[in-house]
Amino acid sequence: MDLYYEINGEGHPVVLIHSGGADLREWTFVAPLLAKNYKVVAFDGRGAGKSPSPVEYANYVEDLLELMDYLKLNQATIIGHNIGGQIATDFALLYPERVANLVLITPSLTGFHYSQEAEPYIKNIMDAAPNVDKMTEIFLSTPIYQVVTHSPQKDFAIQMLRHHFQRMLKWPPFKTIWPQPPAIDRLQELNSKTLFIIAQNDSADHYLIADHFRKIPKVKFIEIADADHIMVTLTHPEELYREINTFMEE
Repeated sequence: MDLYYEINGEGHPVVLIHSGGADLREWTFVAPLLAKNYKVVAFDGRGAGKSPSPVEYANYVEDLLELMDYLKLNQATIIGHNIGGQIATDFALLYPERVANLVLITPSLTGFHYSQEAEPYIKNIMDAAPNVDKMTEIFLSTPIYQVVTHSPQKDFAIQMLRHHFQRMLKWPPFKTIWPQPPAIDRLQELNSKTLFIIAQNDSADHYLIADHFRKIPKVKFIEIADADHIMVTLTHPEELYREINTFMEE
Protein backbone atom coordinates (compact mmCIF):
# COMPACT_ATOMS: atom_id res chain seq x y z
CA MET A 1 0.00 0.00 0.00
CA ASP A 2 1.66 3.24 -1.15
CA LEU A 3 -1.02 5.65 0.08
CA TYR A 4 -0.37 7.47 3.33
CA TYR A 5 -3.01 6.85 6.02
CA GLU A 6 -3.65 7.40 9.72
CA ILE A 7 -5.83 5.31 12.07
CA ASN A 8 -7.35 6.45 15.36
CA GLY A 9 -9.92 4.94 17.71
CA GLU A 10 -11.51 1.52 17.93
CA GLY A 11 -14.79 -0.07 16.88
CA HIS A 12 -16.76 0.03 13.67
CA PRO A 13 -14.45 1.28 10.87
CA VAL A 14 -15.05 4.68 9.28
CA VAL A 15 -13.04 5.71 6.20
CA LEU A 16 -12.67 9.44 5.45
CA ILE A 17 -12.04 10.66 1.88
CA HIS A 18 -10.93 14.28 1.63
CA SER A 19 -11.99 16.91 -0.89
CA GLY A 20 -10.06 18.33 -3.81
CA GLY A 21 -7.62 21.05 -2.85
CA ALA A 22 -7.00 19.37 0.52
CA ASP A 23 -5.55 16.27 2.14
CA LEU A 24 -6.33 14.20 5.22
CA ARG A 25 -5.67 17.26 7.40
CA GLU A 26 -9.12 18.55 6.47
CA TRP A 27 -10.45 15.96 8.97
CA THR A 28 -8.28 17.42 11.78
CA PHE A 29 -11.33 18.45 13.84
CA VAL A 30 -13.86 15.81 12.72
CA ALA A 31 -11.70 12.67 13.05
CA PRO A 32 -11.00 12.96 16.81
CA LEU A 33 -14.72 13.31 17.51
CA LEU A 34 -15.56 10.21 15.47
CA ALA A 35 -12.62 8.33 17.00
CA LYS A 36 -14.37 8.44 20.39
CA ASN A 37 -16.75 5.75 19.11
CA TYR A 38 -15.27 4.37 15.89
CA LYS A 39 -12.08 3.19 14.24
CA VAL A 40 -11.31 6.14 11.96
CA VAL A 41 -9.13 5.78 8.86
CA ALA A 42 -8.10 8.98 7.08
CA PHE A 43 -5.82 8.87 4.05
CA ASP A 44 -4.20 11.11 1.48
CA GLY A 45 -5.52 10.49 -2.00
CA ARG A 46 -3.06 9.95 -4.82
CA GLY A 47 -1.25 13.23 -5.50
CA ALA A 48 -2.28 14.78 -2.17
CA GLY A 49 -0.57 15.19 1.18
CA LYS A 50 2.06 12.50 1.74
CA SER A 51 0.82 10.06 -0.92
CA PRO A 52 2.67 9.59 -4.23
CA SER A 53 1.66 11.46 -7.37
CA PRO A 54 -0.68 9.82 -9.87
CA VAL A 55 0.95 8.12 -12.82
CA GLU A 56 -0.32 7.52 -16.35
CA TYR A 57 -3.64 6.14 -15.09
CA ALA A 58 -5.30 6.98 -11.75
CA ASN A 59 -8.28 5.06 -10.40
CA TYR A 60 -9.35 6.56 -7.08
CA VAL A 61 -12.17 4.07 -6.57
CA GLU A 62 -9.79 1.13 -6.86
CA ASP A 63 -7.34 2.95 -4.57
CA LEU A 64 -10.05 2.94 -1.89
CA LEU A 65 -10.71 -0.76 -2.42
CA GLU A 66 -6.99 -1.53 -2.20
CA LEU A 67 -6.70 0.45 1.04
CA MET A 68 -9.64 -1.37 2.63
CA ASP A 69 -8.27 -4.74 1.52
CA TYR A 70 -4.83 -3.89 2.88
CA LEU A 71 -6.33 -2.89 6.25
CA LYS A 72 -8.61 -5.96 6.21
CA LEU A 73 -11.77 -3.85 6.40
CA ASN A 74 -14.49 -6.09 5.00
CA GLN A 75 -17.07 -3.35 5.47
CA ALA A 76 -16.93 0.25 6.62
CA THR A 77 -18.85 3.49 6.80
CA ILE A 78 -17.51 5.63 3.94
CA ILE A 79 -17.51 9.41 4.39
CA GLY A 80 -16.51 11.59 1.45
CA HIS A 81 -16.33 15.36 0.99
CA ASN A 82 -16.62 17.00 -2.45
CA ILE A 83 -14.66 14.78 -4.89
CA GLY A 84 -14.25 12.43 -1.94
CA GLY A 85 -18.03 12.11 -2.04
CA GLN A 86 -17.84 11.36 -5.75
CA ILE A 87 -15.33 8.59 -5.07
CA ALA A 88 -17.51 7.27 -2.24
CA THR A 89 -20.63 7.20 -4.43
CA ASP A 90 -18.91 5.32 -7.24
CA PHE A 91 -17.40 2.92 -4.70
CA ALA A 92 -20.82 2.24 -3.15
CA LEU A 93 -22.30 1.51 -6.58
CA LEU A 94 -19.45 -0.77 -7.58
CA TYR A 95 -18.86 -2.51 -4.24
CA PRO A 96 -22.11 -2.18 -2.23
CA GLU A 97 -21.23 -5.12 0.01
CA ARG A 98 -18.24 -3.15 1.37
CA VAL A 99 -20.33 -0.14 2.48
CA ALA A 100 -22.15 -0.18 5.83
CA ASN A 101 -23.20 3.48 5.62
CA LEU A 102 -22.51 6.21 3.09
CA VAL A 103 -22.05 9.84 4.12
CA LEU A 104 -21.69 12.42 1.35
CA ILE A 105 -20.67 15.98 2.28
CA THR A 106 -21.35 18.48 -0.54
CA PRO A 107 -20.31 15.80 -3.05
CA SER A 108 -19.50 16.09 -6.71
CA LEU A 109 -20.98 13.41 -9.00
CA THR A 110 -19.53 11.44 -11.89
CA GLY A 111 -21.31 12.40 -15.10
CA PHE A 112 -22.71 15.71 -13.81
CA HIS A 113 -22.05 18.64 -16.15
CA TYR A 114 -21.24 21.81 -14.26
CA SER A 115 -22.64 25.15 -15.40
CA GLN A 116 -20.72 27.24 -17.91
CA GLU A 117 -20.30 29.88 -15.21
CA ALA A 118 -17.75 27.59 -13.52
CA GLU A 119 -15.50 27.36 -16.59
CA PRO A 120 -13.93 30.87 -16.44
CA TYR A 121 -13.27 30.39 -12.73
CA ILE A 122 -11.31 27.17 -13.31
CA LYS A 123 -9.51 28.72 -16.29
CA ASN A 124 -8.45 31.75 -14.21
CA ILE A 125 -6.94 29.47 -11.58
CA MET A 126 -4.97 27.49 -14.14
CA ASP A 127 -3.88 30.63 -16.00
CA ALA A 128 -2.35 31.90 -12.75
CA ALA A 129 0.00 28.89 -12.56
CA PRO A 130 2.74 28.55 -11.43
CA ASN A 131 1.99 31.46 -9.06
CA VAL A 132 0.65 29.43 -6.14
CA ASP A 133 -0.32 32.53 -4.13
CA LYS A 134 -2.40 33.87 -7.02
CA MET A 135 -3.99 30.48 -7.66
CA THR A 136 -5.01 30.26 -4.01
CA GLU A 137 -6.36 33.83 -4.00
CA ILE A 138 -8.55 33.15 -7.05
CA PHE A 139 -9.68 29.78 -5.65
CA LEU A 140 -11.00 31.42 -2.47
CA SER A 141 -12.49 34.48 -4.19
CA THR A 142 -15.95 33.08 -4.93
CA PRO A 143 -18.92 33.58 -2.56
CA ILE A 144 -19.18 29.86 -1.76
CA TYR A 145 -15.84 30.03 0.08
CA GLN A 146 -16.48 33.16 2.13
CA VAL A 147 -17.34 31.39 5.39
CA VAL A 148 -13.93 29.76 5.73
CA THR A 149 -12.09 32.92 4.64
CA HIS A 150 -13.77 34.80 7.51
CA SER A 151 -13.17 32.04 10.05
CA PRO A 152 -10.31 31.22 12.44
CA GLN A 153 -9.43 28.36 10.07
CA LYS A 154 -8.58 30.64 7.13
CA ASP A 155 -4.81 30.23 7.47
CA PHE A 156 -5.14 26.45 7.83
CA ALA A 157 -7.28 26.27 4.67
CA ILE A 158 -4.79 28.42 2.76
CA GLN A 159 -1.92 26.22 3.94
CA MET A 160 -3.61 23.11 2.57
CA LEU A 161 -4.55 24.81 -0.70
CA ARG A 162 -1.02 26.05 -1.27
CA HIS A 163 0.36 22.58 -0.59
CA HIS A 164 -2.20 21.09 -3.00
CA PHE A 165 -1.28 23.48 -5.82
CA GLN A 166 2.44 22.92 -5.26
CA ARG A 167 1.87 19.16 -5.54
CA MET A 168 -0.49 19.53 -8.50
CA LEU A 169 2.04 21.52 -10.53
CA LYS A 170 4.46 18.58 -10.27
CA TRP A 171 1.96 15.90 -11.34
CA PRO A 172 2.91 14.06 -14.53
CA PRO A 173 0.27 13.83 -17.28
CA PHE A 174 -2.31 11.20 -16.29
CA LYS A 175 -5.82 10.02 -17.05
CA THR A 176 -8.43 9.56 -14.33
CA ILE A 177 -10.45 6.36 -14.66
CA TRP A 178 -14.03 6.29 -13.35
CA PRO A 179 -16.47 3.35 -13.42
CA GLN A 180 -18.83 3.24 -16.38
CA PRO A 181 -21.63 4.08 -16.84
CA PRO A 182 -21.24 7.25 -14.74
CA ALA A 183 -22.83 7.39 -11.31
CA ILE A 184 -25.40 9.98 -12.38
CA ASP A 185 -26.98 7.30 -14.61
CA ARG A 186 -26.90 4.63 -11.89
CA LEU A 187 -28.09 6.42 -8.75
CA GLN A 188 -31.29 4.37 -8.70
CA GLU A 189 -29.04 1.36 -7.96
CA LEU A 190 -27.62 2.96 -4.81
CA ASN A 191 -28.73 0.70 -1.97
CA SER A 192 -26.45 1.90 0.81
CA LYS A 193 -28.01 3.74 3.73
CA THR A 194 -26.99 7.29 2.78
CA LEU A 195 -26.69 10.67 4.49
CA PHE A 196 -26.38 13.65 2.15
CA ILE A 197 -25.02 16.82 3.76
CA ILE A 198 -25.07 20.13 1.91
CA ALA A 199 -23.81 23.52 3.05
CA GLN A 200 -26.27 26.40 3.20
CA ASN A 201 -23.93 28.60 1.13
CA ASP A 202 -23.13 25.92 -1.43
CA SER A 203 -23.18 26.50 -5.19
CA ALA A 204 -26.25 26.15 -7.40
CA ASP A 205 -24.52 23.24 -9.14
CA HIS A 206 -24.22 21.30 -5.89
CA TYR A 207 -27.88 21.90 -5.10
CA LEU A 208 -28.63 20.41 -8.52
CA ILE A 209 -26.51 17.40 -7.59
CA ALA A 210 -28.57 17.10 -4.40
CA ASP A 211 -31.73 17.02 -6.56
CA HIS A 212 -30.40 13.93 -8.33
CA PHE A 213 -29.96 12.18 -4.99
CA ARG A 214 -33.44 13.19 -3.83
CA LYS A 215 -34.84 10.65 -6.28
CA ILE A 216 -33.43 7.85 -4.09
CA PRO A 217 -35.73 6.72 -1.24
CA LYS A 218 -32.98 5.70 1.20
CA VAL A 219 -31.18 9.06 1.30
CA LYS A 220 -31.49 11.40 4.30
CA PHE A 221 -30.75 15.10 3.68
CA ILE A 222 -29.20 17.57 6.11
CA GLU A 223 -28.30 21.23 5.52
CA ILE A 224 -25.54 22.81 7.61
CA ALA A 225 -26.42 26.43 8.35
CA ASP A 226 -23.91 29.24 7.76
CA ALA A 227 -21.44 26.86 6.07
CA ASP A 228 -19.76 27.04 2.68
CA HIS A 229 -18.72 24.40 0.19
CA ILE A 230 -15.03 23.78 0.44
CA MET A 231 -14.07 23.70 4.12
CA VAL A 232 -17.22 22.83 6.08
CA THR A 233 -15.13 20.11 7.74
CA LEU A 234 -12.93 22.83 9.25
CA THR A 235 -15.59 25.36 10.18
CA HIS A 236 -18.43 23.08 11.38
CA PRO A 237 -16.86 19.88 12.77
CA GLU A 238 -19.20 19.53 15.76
CA GLU A 239 -22.33 19.85 13.63
CA LEU A 240 -20.99 17.30 11.15
CA TYR A 241 -20.09 14.90 13.95
CA ARG A 242 -23.53 15.15 15.57
CA GLU A 243 -25.34 14.54 12.29
CA ILE A 244 -23.05 11.67 11.25
CA ASN A 245 -23.13 9.99 14.66
CA THR A 246 -26.94 10.26 14.90
CA PHE A 247 -27.30 8.85 11.40
CA MET A 248 -25.01 5.90 12.16
CA GLU A 249 -26.83 5.10 15.37
CA GLU A 250 -30.28 5.07 13.73
